[in-house]
Amino acid sequence: MPKFKVLARDASGNRLQQVVEAANQNEAAGQLRSRNLTVLSIVEESGKSGGRGPQKQQGAIEYKLIGGPPRPRITSQDIVIFTRQFATMISSGIPVLECLDILTEQAVDPGYKLVLNKIVEDVRAGVELSQAMGKHPLVFTNIYVNMIRAGEASGQLDEILLRLAEYQESSEKLKQQIKSAMTYPIVSITLVALIAIGLLVFIIPKFEGIFISMLGSRDKLPAVTRFTLALSRGMVHSWYWILGGVVGLYLLIKAWKSTESGAYMWDRIKLNLPVFGQLIRKISLSRFSRTFSTLLKSGVQILGALDIVAATAGNRVVEKAVEAAKDSIRAGEPLAKPLGEAKVFPPMVVRMVAIGEKSGALENLLEKISEFYDEQVASAVESLTSLIEPLMMGIMGLLVGGIVLSVFLPILELQGSLSKK
Repeated sequence: MPKFKVLARDASGNRLQQVVEAANQNEAAGQLRSRNLTVLSIVEESGKSGGRGPQKQQGAIEYKLIGGPPRPRITSQDIVIFTRQFATMISSGIPVLECLDILTEQAVDPGYKLVLNKIVEDVRAGVELSQAMGKHPLVFTNIYVNMIRAGEASGQLDEILLRLAEYQESSEKLKQQIKSAMTYPIVSITLVALIAIGLLVFIIPKFEGIFISMLGSRDKLPAVTRFTLALSRGMVHSWYWILGGVVGLYLLIKAWKSTESGAYMWDRIKLNLPVFGQLIRKISLSRFSRTFSTLLKSGVQILGALDIVAATAGNRVVEKAVEAAKDSIRAGEPLAKPLGEAKVFPPMVVRMVAIGEKSGALENLLEKISEFYDEQVASAVESLTSLIEPLMMGIMGLLVGGIVLSVFLPILELQGSLSKK
């Protein structure tokens, strides 16, 4: 019988390490839970770890930049439909292989169909479903493969698939909320910039000669007009320098963000932005709690779940806090302590995590946190939309109004001087 090295914690918070004999990882976890122990990690003595992300395996499709097999071109909604249909068929008693055959037949995209065909071949050859899916990370993510692995070990594949579909639908809803929050300001800023550039490049240069002929010298023009004319001349005659500066600045920021310290600092800046910072923070907390809860409910061990949560956090500040939590758990300390020290998680979240650890209902409380922040994100998106509209109108009025004012001021001054005569 296989032997498993287990890391667990008792009701007093003491860490225990021991070797358990069991038929599989699920049975080993059951033995620990029957003794009122919280399972942290289970690793088979051969070195195979439960809850680890899928590695590149033999038989994976080799994609090339030019030529080669077609890449799958599917959306997250396609994977949700696949998961829902898979769960429905499995719960109806249809064998896994037959379910995969049906799903492969109805696939339209050539790359996606190829992936499903490879999975069917592997499963027919005796490979576990999770291992077969793990060979195709472009279609099936780390969290997807780990939850399928947990479903296979527990014999609850249909329930895990339903949970996966719900998780994906919630994530997709969150993405749509983010898009709706960002679309309006991006479109508005783009339109304002195009209008301002159009005025400066095509309209303002035609007035420069008129103003000089009217007033006799450029120095007699109002300061705001001189500034606008100088800006217009720069955009017309030195546009390549401006474009080069913008591209250079973009590449410089991109290079800085590619470093470890730069990426961490950039994510911290995003969390502290005056308008969008709170929305980004709530999105990160919602993603963290939903992913963590879904994995724990699916039977993935805590350390393995934290590996995936860190990789899918979407923010390096949150990722660093999760990595610290992993080290804390390995040292036998509670999960809530490093989360509180990270200054990212609000006191309410830290307290609820601490209560969940003590009561053994961590996954349920994490789900409640996720639901709370989902509502917070929806409310923040509505507030942000109502705030951005007048803000964009103000920016548009300032830019366009400033340009128009710079055109009319010399005319008004000339009219005033003529009336005095």
